[in-house]
Amino acid sequence: MSAEEIKAKAEAKEAKKANPKEVTIDVATTQMLAKAQADGCETIFDRAVTMKPCNIGEQGTCCKMCAQGPCRLPLTKKVTDSGVDDRMGLCGATPETIAARNFARMIAAGSAAHSDHGRGVAEIFLAAARKETSDYTIKDTEKLLEIAPDFGVPTTVMVDGAEQERDIYEIAEEVGVAALAQWGQQEGELPLFKRAPAPRYEIWKKEGVLTRGIDREICEIMHRTHMGVDQDFRNLMKQGARVALGDGWAGSMTATDLQDVLFGTPYPIQGEINLGVLKEDHVNIIVHGHEPLLSEMIVVAAQDPEMLEYAKTKGAKGIVLAGMCCTANEILVRHGMPIAGNYLQQELAIVTGALDAMVVDVQCIMENLANIAKCYHTKLITTNPRCMIESGDTTHIEFDEHHALEDGKKIVKTAIDNFVNRRPGSIQIPSAKEKMVVGFSWEAINYHLGGTFRGSFVPLNDNIINGRIRGVAGVVGCNNARQTHDQAHLTLIKELIKNDVIVLTTGCSAMTCGKFGLLTPESAKVYCGPGLAEVCETVGIPPVLHMGSCVDNSRILMAATQVVKAGGLGKDLSDLPAAGCAPEWMSEKAIAIGQYFVSSGVYTIFGGTLPVTGSPRFQKHLFEEMDSIYGGRWDLVEDPLEMARRMIEHIDKKRKALGLDKAKERVLMDMADRQKLDAA
Repeated sequence: MSAEEIKAKAEAKEAKKANPKEVTIDVATTQMLAKAQADGCETIFDRAVTMKPCNIGEQGTCCKMCAQGPCRLPLTKKVTDSGVDDRMGLCGATPETIAARNFARMIAAGSAAHSDHGRGVAEIFLAAARKETSDYTIKDTEKLLEIAPDFGVPTTVMVDGAEQERDIYEIAEEVGVAALAQWGQQEGELPLFKRAPAPRYEIWKKEGVLTRGIDREICEIMHRTHMGVDQDFRNLMKQGARVALGDGWAGSMTATDLQDVLFGTPYPIQGEINLGVLKEDHVNIIVHGHEPLLSEMIVVAAQDPEMLEYAKTKGAKGIVLAGMCCTANEILVRHGMPIAGNYLQQELAIVTGALDAMVVDVQCIMENLANIAKCYHTKLITTNPRCMIESGDTTHIEFDEHHALEDGKKIVKTAIDNFVNRRPGSIQIPSAKEKMVVGFSWEAINYHLGGTFRGSFVPLNDNIINGRIRGVAGVVGCNNARQTHDQAHLTLIKELIKNDVIVLTTGCSAMTCGKFGLLTPESAKVYCGPGLAEVCETVGIPPVLHMGSCVDNSRILMAATQVVKAGGLGKDLSDLPAAGCAPEWMSEKAIAIGQYFVSSGVYTIFGGTLPVTGSPRFQKHLFEEMDSIYGGRWDLVEDPLEMARRMIEHIDKKRKALGLDKAKERVLMDMADRQKLDAA
């Protein structure tokens, strides 16, 4: 082979790799991607270069519902120019039917993932209430007493004509039974819908989209999307709304509520984020996935004096337990445990060479972790029968709630034993890490704004009304290897807070904000407009409020509901100067979340792509017609600055409808002025 041929071959090989400086804006990710390539390990960033998406599937018009297909309907010039659309599959299915069925199935899968998470929490909650396990207890009794009436469970009982408080564990058992019943319920409606503002509930009732039972609706959507069943895209999306609402206002909301009761409701706490949280002289363990049931026990096990002493016998100075993805958010907001990174950093945590065990449960787990782990010494430990990995040398330690702490200790011991197997010269831990303040549940926001005795959302509403805060944005969702890692999240959120829009965030988006310093009160002075900066400085909060994991998007729904209840900003969620966005969405869960926010009356933008662009009438239904049904609609925008512009435009439109578009004189009041107001 000639020198020219060798050079050409080398250049072709390099062309198949991602450029570390172009695919991410995070310095730790850049460093570890370069190391992975030097070590000969292929990551998702490299595969995104060589594997191109199918443009027809990307548009949503590929049908695989029967063995006569796949039927692929390309978007033709005839459709876009004349409006005439004679495309159809072998059975005659139109682009609208195909795209709506695909979209509805994504809603079903996403809702199943979140709701199955909720079911698992409800089962363990019930076991704790019945004292069938000693490892879990009822930690937040106040929240239990708050949510019990929503499930129809009384908190007091009449004894000899006098009202007395009931036993906490009796209440918990009845709440657990009622919560778990939501999955198998066949008729009527789920109980938590009554939490929504009354006008919103009436819209759902009028449209016939109140969820009858979580499992029933998911099963029905799978039936409707079977070949030869529902072929009306509007009717399919009516069922899609019914399923999604069962996720947002039942499955996910129940998971959040019961996790708070079991593990404690989050309140502001400090933590650290990025790969720099790992330590070379410590045993490093990462918990990765979405369910906090086992990770809570691993937190306890990793702090156990016996385990710490055992780690020292292996030459380690201690144990670092960090999180990845939404399990990370769960242990962060309750314990302040560090986060190693978000979705696209999971392989790179292993690439550091310092990770002794990665412990995974469910959702967003890359199968390639097993291949990456083989390049280093890391033990990849699966813990859930719903998420097994066939490739590589994985270890399975199945979690059982009846001896959860024992399982946690077994996992920690496995990691400690693996510490001595590190490969010489393979360790490189980036220095990048940032401090952040997290844990803003809606209850924490309520307390932060008014204190113990007068907690209220009124101060937030007042500052929206007087214009210091322009509006509220929910920015959530994943990373996507088809987009520059973290860039859309960061660009969008900086633009929003610069324009006095306060941001509520969850999931991987929240982690992006943490890595780039937006989750500290001090960041308000640097990045915010004058109004929002003033509010943040006065109250002592960041301009971006980390509310938890992706299942905790229900916290955003509850926060918005509290804003409506506080008064002055309309009667329904659709009246609020608020908008939502998932700039780098990736999973089917995001589609379910998007639909339950749209059905709740929120203008919702997705970034990148959306599998509806090959069916113009279906896209119009999502992007325009849903607004007249629910007061919320979908939108698709690629540029994050354009996302911000449209969200701010929508917020300003809602401000105008509320009569808040006229500038009000800002008066600084002294004590005498306040006394006059009090007297009046």
